[in-house]
Formats: sequence, structure tokens, C-alpha cells
Amino acid sequence: MKTKLLTLINLALLGTGLASGQASAQEVDCNTTGSLFFQSAKIKDYKSAKPYYDKLIEGCKDYHIATYQYGERMLKALIDQAAESGNTAKQKELAQQLIENYELRLENFPNDTKKGEVLADIAQVKFDNKIGDTEEQYEAFDDAWKADKESFNSPKALYSYFNLIVKLQEDGSKDLQDVFAKYDELMQKIEKQEIYRAEQAEPVMKKQDAGEELSEEETRLLKNTDIYLTNFMKIKGSINQVLGDKADCDNLIPLYTKDFENKKGDVDWLKRAAKRLSAKECDDPLFFKLVEALHEAEPSAKSAYYLGQLADKDGNSAKALEYYNQSAELEEDPVDKAKVYYVIANKYKNKGSYSQARSFYNKALKYQPSLGIAYLRIADMYAKSANNCGNTSFEKRAVYWLAADYADRAARVDPSLKSNAEQTAVAYRGRAPQKSDVFTSDYKPGDSISFGCWIGGSVKVPSL
Repeated sequence: MKTKLLTLINLALLGTGLASGQASAQEVDCNTTGSLFFQSAKIKDYKSAKPYYDKLIEGCKDYHIATYQYGERMLKALIDQAAESGNTAKQKELAQQLIENYELRLENFPNDTKKGEVLADIAQVKFDNKIGDTEEQYEAFDDAWKADKESFNSPKALYSYFNLIVKLQEDGSKDLQDVFAKYDELMQKIEKQEIYRAEQAEPVMKKQDAGEELSEEETRLLKNTDIYLTNFMKIKGSINQVLGDKADCDNLIPLYTKDFENKKGDVDWLKRAAKRLSAKECDDPLFFKLVEALHEAEPSAKSAYYLGQLADKDGNSAKALEYYNQSAELEEDPVDKAKVYYVIANKYKNKGSYSQARSFYNKALKYQPSLGIAYLRIADMYAKSANNCGNTSFEKRAVYWLAADYADRAARVDPSLKSNAEQTAVAYRGRAPQKSDVFTSDYKPGDSISFGCWIGGSVKVPSL
């Protein structure tokens, strides 16, 4: 009996050992396969890497997030190769594998994965590789947007998303109003991303302006900011191009006139309609009716702004400024607040009230640091005031250095203005004192020149 009991115990222990050994073998297999995959993927030897990747996603799905990160790069490269060779079947097969990569990452590493970003990536793969019809592709983007719009930030995905809703509208599956509503959502998203990127870079740019040395991380931040802002600028242009004539007054006025009586109690509809007519400067009695109904239903920053526009059209500039200031104070959205301050600043600039204009341009920049045109407007005012500031000819011309600095800022924060702003800065520096002028002056490089006129402040004499 005792012998039989010992035998049973030994068998049990042996079984446990075998199970443990199998588990260890599996773990070692994941480690070994993963190591081989990562080594090949890092050097872009995707032909060698692919079999190891296939084993990992088959038996080691939760082994390491790097499986999906390197796998994504590999599959994108292989898809491009298949597309270049004209192998459509292989391209679609690899595209499905890339979709699986994203889905498995989301399933196995949800805490390290941004849902909206990954779902948008999946939708983009379907769009790029013609997987599904237009409706199915649009639904994929729409699901990503609804699931997590905070991390839905890809410029390319935002464009594709809008492109698809326009196609659906042209096919009769979506209303023109749906297109306008989506346009507003996506443009607001892009503008907020521009603000976010510009705010990140602003302290680094100030450090750079002060002549301080930047770290590698700070240099990389400025480079990435320039890339993102350039891409968002291009996407905004592309989205506006896709919208095209659909948003012209000739289309908007009949559309909103038809729906006005039924919708005039719908505040959201009134806001969208008034915003679009305002943006396109549609000079039609309908705009007044919309604004009047909106202000009566819900007095707000937007309705005050539209009343300011109407006062402007009537030639009542003082009343218009009163409404615009009300609008700016009531506005909570930073981009829209910046736009109102910019309008106010332009009115003061046109009147020659440069100090007040600069104050409002700076307010606009506070809420939208990427508003490069505001820097250009300030630069223009400085340049126009050069003859009125400074005691000597040298000091008067030194104002152009300050104007050039502001033009440079415009180029850095707004890629759409970069070429124009850089040329403007060069022109201003051409009017400023040159090296020979500095040599014969009472100033040397690094000295500060103060301005006593409305400009105030100072500028340092540069090393030429």
C-alpha cells in the first residue's frame, strides 16, 4: 500500500514537472522568436523577420508591444512593395494582416494604445487599399471618431474621413448639411491641434530667440512642430478644396432659406447656418434673419459677433467694436476668441491706433499661438512707424530689426506664411542698419536700443 502511494506521488510530481517544463519551453520560444524578429526588423530585413512575426502573433500575442510596433512598420513596407510591383492580391492580404496587427495590439495592450488613433489607422488601411465600399470605409473612420476623437489626430486620416463624407453626399447617401457639420468638427479639431503644437514650441522658441543653446530634445521638438504644422496647413487646404463650391453663397442661401421656418427654433442649426454665411460673407437678408433669431433664442459670443458684422456693414464702426468686444469676452473656445480679437485688432490698425491694435493682436496670439498673421501685422506696424521712433537716423532704422524679428516669428509658427514672412523679414533687414552703419555708430553688437514712441521696449544690435 505504501509502495503504491509513493508511486502515485512520484507520478504527480512528474506530471507537474512536465507541465512546468512545457510552460518554460513556450516562454523561451516567445523570447527567442521575439529576439530574432526584433533583430531582423530593426535592420529592415523584412524577408527574414516576417516568419518570426507570424509565429509571435499566433502563439505569443501578449509577449511584447514591440511586436506590434515593429510589425506595423514591416507590414507597411511590404504593402508598399506589393503595390509598386502591381500585386494587388498580395497588397490586400498584407493590408488585412496590418489591420489584424492593430486589432491585436488594441486587444492585448489596451493601456498602451490610443483607441482613436489605432481605429483611425485601421480605417486608413481600408481606405488606402480599397477594402470595402465607400460606406464601409466611412463607417470605419466614423467609429474611430466616435470612440475616441481626442487621439484621432492624424492629418491624413482627417482628410480621408472628410473626403469620404463628401463622396457619400455626392452619391445621395448624406445631406449637404451633414457635410457642413463634419467640416466644422474636423476644422475645429485641426485648429486645436495647431494650438497644442504651437504652445509646446513657444517656450523653446523664446529660449532660441534669447540666444540660448537648445537641447537635442528641444531641437527635435521644434522640428516635429514644424512638420505637424505644415501637414495640418496642407490638410486644411485640401479639405477646403474638397468642399469646393458646395459652401458658396449660391448653395448656402437656398439651402438655409428652405429650412429656416422649420429650424428657426433650433439653436444649434441657427449657429451652424449663421457661422457658415458669416464665413462666406453672404450678403443676403437671410443672414440678418438668422442672427436676429439666434440672438433672441440664445444671446452668445457668436450672435454678438454676427451683430458686429452687421453693424460694420451699416458703417457703424463704434457699435461694431462694442459687439466684437462682447463676443470676445463671452467666447470660450480659444480659436474663436483669437479670431474675434484679431478682427478687433485689424479695425484699430486700419484706424492707425497701433498701440491698441498690438494689444489685441497679442490677445489673439495668447489664445492661438499659431496665428502667424498677427505677428506679421505687428511687424508691419513697426515698419510703418520707423520714422517716428528713435532720436537718430540709426535708431529709427533699428526699428526694422524689431519688425524683422516679428516676421521671423510668423514664419516659425505658421507654415502657410513661411515663404512670405521670410521674404518680409529679409526686406526689413535690408532697410535696417548694415555692418558699416554699426561700425560708425555709437552702438556695438549686443547693445540695446530703446524706443520711446508707442512701440516701447528695445531691440539688440545684431552681429552682422
